[in-house]
Amino acid sequence: MNIVVLVKQVPDSGTQRSLDPSDNTVARATADNVINEIDEYAIEEALQVKQAQGGEVTILTVGPASATDAIRKALSMGADKAVHVTDDAIHGSCAIQTSAILAAALQQLEYDLVLMGATSTDGQVAVMPALLSERLGIPQLSGAQKLTVEGSTVKVERQTDGGFWALEAPLPAIVSTWDTINEPRYPSFKGIMAAKKKPVETKSLADLGIDPSTVGLATATSAVVDSAGRPPKGEGIKVTDEGDGAQKLVGYLAEQKLV
Repeated sequence: MNIVVLVKQVPDSGTQRSLDPSDNTVARATADNVINEIDEYAIEEALQVKQAQGGEVTILTVGPASATDAIRKALSMGADKAVHVTDDAIHGSCAIQTSAILAAALQQLEYDLVLMGATSTDGQVAVMPALLSERLGIPQLSGAQKLTVEGSTVKVERQTDGGFWALEAPLPAIVSTWDTINEPRYPSFKGIMAAKKKPVETKSLADLGIDPSTVGLATATSAVVDSAGRPPKGEGIKVTDEGDGAQKLVGYLAEQKLV
């Protein structure tokens, strides 16, 4: 079973994030960059499938040189090898352009199953599984909270407001996961040391046969036109309870049309 996990490096959602004022793209150079949290669940699921089925787990990343930190985190969890697509021309690429890059990279790899997190904390568009499915001509099962592989078939459960959907598709297939699917392991010291020796192949757009003019901010299908910082927190309302605190609170909520 050859499994490829798509991993993205993103600015830490727990810290202050900003846009580069020169082009309104995410300011990654000054951010505290980490592996996209929900991708760790996809990595963990890939490792569990490998344990049950045998095979190999490959990490695939598109991003700047700093994305090697995310790759090493994935390798330290137990993945076997990685491919890092990096090229200055990729800067500012939209989801559609990125899907073209990922599809080209996947076409150079052997895979039975492609796993990824359902969304990323920086873009939050959650369209990559569908875009790759269309480009590669293989089925995609999104939002999995449970996954099993039986022979040449992958089955998932997707949670909905009304219960669960049971979905299945023939391999090869793409599956995106939510954070309800498992509990990602912490890299052990042995895993961290082993990750330093695992192979990481670097590819450029030329290696993938992609014209640089077809990707990047200049030809992106979407772009941030303007932005503004989060407004400062306003002064709160203090309610002094003199026996009528409940009435005052209800009155305030009524004024704000919250009740």
